[in-house]
Parts: sequence; C-alpha cells; structure tokens
Amino acid sequence: MKAKRAQKKGKQRSRNFKKIMIITLFIVIVAIIINTAPNYCKDELEGKLKVMINQKDVTTSLKYEPYVDENNIVYFSSKDIANFFDENIFYDNQYNQIITGSDTKIATLKLEEKSMYINSSEVNIYGAATRTEQTFYLPFSEMETVYNIDVVYHPESQIITIDSLDREQKMATSTKDTNIKYKPTFFSKTLDTVKKGSSVILIEEKDGWAKVRTAQGKIGYTKDYGNIRTIRDEMKKGKQIEGNISMVWDYYSEYVTAPTRTEKIEGINVVSPTFAALTRLGKGKLDINIGQAGENYITWARNNDYKVWAMVSNNSMKETTSEILNDYALRETLINNIVALTMNYEIDGINIDFENIYEKDKDMFSRFIIELAPRLREYGRVLSVDVTAPDGSEDWSLCYDRHVIGKEADYIVFMGYDQYGATSPKEGTTAGGDWVETNIKKFLGQEEVEAEKLILGIPFYTRLWKEQSGEVDSSVVSMKNIDTVLPTEVQRNWNEDLKQNYVEYTEDGIVYKMWIEDINSLKERLNLVKKYELAGAAYWEKDMELESVWSIIAEELQIP
Repeated sequence: MKAKRAQKKGKQRSRNFKKIMIITLFIVIVAIIINTAPNYCKDELEGKLKVMINQKDVTTSLKYEPYVDENNIVYFSSKDIANFFDENIFYDNQYNQIITGSDTKIATLKLEEKSMYINSSEVNIYGAATRTEQTFYLPFSEMETVYNIDVVYHPESQIITIDSLDREQKMATSTKDTNIKYKPTFFSKTLDTVKKGSSVILIEEKDGWAKVRTAQGKIGYTKDYGNIRTIRDEMKKGKQIEGNISMVWDYYSEYVTAPTRTEKIEGINVVSPTFAALTRLGKGKLDINIGQAGENYITWARNNDYKVWAMVSNNSMKETTSEILNDYALRETLINNIVALTMNYEIDGINIDFENIYEKDKDMFSRFIIELAPRLREYGRVLSVDVTAPDGSEDWSLCYDRHVIGKEADYIVFMGYDQYGATSPKEGTTAGGDWVETNIKKFLGQEEVEAEKLILGIPFYTRLWKEQSGEVDSSVVSMKNIDTVLPTEVQRNWNEDLKQNYVEYTEDGIVYKMWIEDINSLKERLNLVKKYELAGAAYWEKDMELESVWSIIAEELQIP
C-alpha cells in the first residue's frame, strides 16, 4: 500500500511539474508576443504617401497630404513647407505669387505659371504652384535648388525621401541576402529584403545593429552590413570673422568724397563707410558715393586686413522707404542693386541703417531683410542691421521686429545711444550704463536674439545740455573735444548706475550739464560685451574719438 501511495504521489508531482512548465512556457510566449506585437501592428498609413525627412518619418506631422502628379512631380503644401523648410514662406497678394527661400536662395512662383525665379533668375519648371481653399501647393520636387535638398519619390513603396545636402551621409553594403527588420530584433517584422552587395543609407549603429534606409526608402534594422563609407560630408558654416567684431562707422555725407585713410587703426577689424543711400522716390535705386576716393578707401582697408561692410542708409526718408518695402518688385530692385554694389566693388558686407520707419511697415521691413540676407549670403557677404532700443516711439523703436531681424541677418546692431537725444524734452545721458544693460537683456530675453549675433553700438560723442528760462537745448560734443568744451575747474563726478562721469555748472545764468563719454564709460560698455558674450561692438563715429580708445578696444576685445 505504501508503495502504491508513493507511486501515486510521484505521478501527481510529475503532473504538477508539467503544469508548471506549461504555464511558464505560456507566460514566456505571451511575453514574447506582447514584446513583439508592436512590430506586427497594422500600418494605419497603408495606401498613403509617407514622407521621410533626413531619415525621420514625418508623415503624421504633416498638416496636409502631399501628392504626386502624372509627371511624378511631388507637391507639398505651403504650410508644411513653413513647418519643415521655410517658416517665412509668404503669399504676395499684389503679384499673386509665393515667395520662399533658404540660407542662400530666394524663389518666387506665380500661381499657375510653370516657371519660377531663383535669386532673380528665371527657371522653367514642369509643375506650377496652385491654390486650394485651405492652402497653397508648390511643386516641391522641382525646388531642390531652393532648399538645397534631394527629393526622391519611390512609387513601389509610396515613400518620399528628402535629404538635406548640407548634412553628412554614409552608406554601407549588405554582406549577404538579408531581411530589413522593423525593430532591432530577429523577432521583428520584415520591412524589406536586400540582396548581397546592395547599398543602403547608414543612419546609425547601436548594439551590433545598423539602422538603415533601403533603396525603396524604407527605414529598418540589419546586422548584415559592412564597407561603411562617407558619401557626403557635413557642410559647416564658417564666419567671416572669428572672435569679436569691432566695427567703426566711417560717416561722410553725399556732398563730399570718402575720407582719406592712410594709417592703421588699432583695435578694429571692420569698417563701415557710408557708401550708399536710397534715392529719394527712386523706387529701389541707390545713390552710390564711392568714386576714386572710395576705391582708395577699400584698398586701404584691405591692406590693413579690415572687412568693409558698406552702410546703406535710407536717410530717414519715410515715404521712399515705405514705398519700397511694400512692393516686392521694388524690394527686388533694391536688393539687386545692393548685391551689385558688393560685387562691383568687392565689398565684404552690408550694414543696413534704415531709421525713422513707419510702425505699420514693421513686418515689411522684416520681409526686406528676409529676402536680402540669402542674396548676400550666396556670395559670402555679411549682412548686419542697425536697430534702436526695444522701447520708445512708434517710428523710432516699434518699427523693428528684432527677433526676426536677429534670426535672418548675420548680425543685429543695437545702437546703444541717444537715450536722451536732440528732440528730448528733458536733459539726460546719451547712453547710461544701466539703460544700455537693461536693453541688452531685452534683446537677449524678450526679443530672443542670440548673443553671438548681437553687436553693441557705442557712442564716441555726448551732448552738452543748456537750461535757461525753463527751456532745454543741447548740442553734440565729440569725445575728443570734451576737455576743450568743459571749463577746466569743473568737478567730474562718477555715477555708478550710469557708469559715467557727470558735470554740472553755471555760466551767465545758464545751467550746463553733461554726461561724459570717455575712456571710463567706454570700458564699462566693453565690459557688457564680455559679460553677455555678445558678438562684439561698433562705434559711432570715426574721428569723434580720443586716439587712446583704440588700444583700449584692442585690449578689451582681444583684437589682434
């Protein structure tokens, strides 16, 4: 009996063990299924065009479905182009055209016309921009030059691949006939099959697996790869000037010739002479004042390793400026004239100094900069734009979108002066240190301008204020003339908030006040450049300075 009971218990244990093994095996199978199930889920986008931008599937992020016409031209909506390629794409109602661009190109496409202009040169195309109730569609695959991309439509897989040509790209070779997996696991779904010796785009390597893109545009994983090679290097953008910018404006009016310079100026690497200005009511024409004197000036600059960023001024002509800004054809004329100026005289860059602009033209001034920057960048020219502090009156301050200008131009110059200017009803400093620093913070904060693009403009002048019978008046005094203008016995008092010396005295019943710009205030402004790691400094204007400023600037900004 005991033997039978023992035998029975043994059989029961055996059955229990088998049950445990079956349950364990079931749990393992369930775990595998749960783990690999996502690899086999139904493709919700099956039958639709898929879009891969730089090896990333963006299909579900598109606002509107792209389409391919009978000529295999790929069309994208303007809203998706704005999202992925050109946030500034713009419909110009006046000329019924789309304006779009990239780092070095500006293109216009008139609706329903099979041509486009790239940097003002006409190009024939097989597709045309069209308009629907919701959006515009552009013949995207014919705009590869505009966006510097490669667009390929894969009809078998219904995939559109888009590669930016400024990015590195590597290829690998399949070492045997292999299946490309959805996930980096052998249990995963097979997306594509690649023959031995076939090339695939290598995206990344990790844990013995390679993420690749096949000839059909499908992205998956394989372990069977080798012969990795780089077929395209990353295009890195270089700067015209490494290190701090140190620019001096060299102003002369349209009634005289360019100044004669023979000596090297220590501490600068950029000069900005006033070579050009808008022609009054000239519809984009420029009054160019260079001549032989200007050419001699350029030669002097080159001989001293200075870059020449010619100033283009609007001479505060509101109506002329407004007319140009609000008409694409006039903007294009002006831009072509500016580009020609840089090419004809081999000028290194342009400094746009448009002041006294209607507030209503704020966005169109931004459009002008958006359209000008690529045209200059195509030839390696630099664009800097002068703006005032982000406070003040409509036509002096509120007329600039500093965020957009800062993004599109190579540099944005904060003219950090005339805190209290010629039209001020009360006396005050030209550039108080606290005011300058507060506005630098505004540029970097609320205006979201990158520090490496912001140049601080510093004055080489101040104002002598006079109070008499309740009336206030002022006159400009160059830094170099301050000591001769002020009485020798006047006490100079340092104002720690303003970071400058202040004097006040009375003569013949007139109260005189001056907030002094000198070596001490200059050092404080240069300290702000270093503190906030700005792009550099600019100085208004040459020949107003003390000779000693240049060695100070060279030392503080480390200008060789």
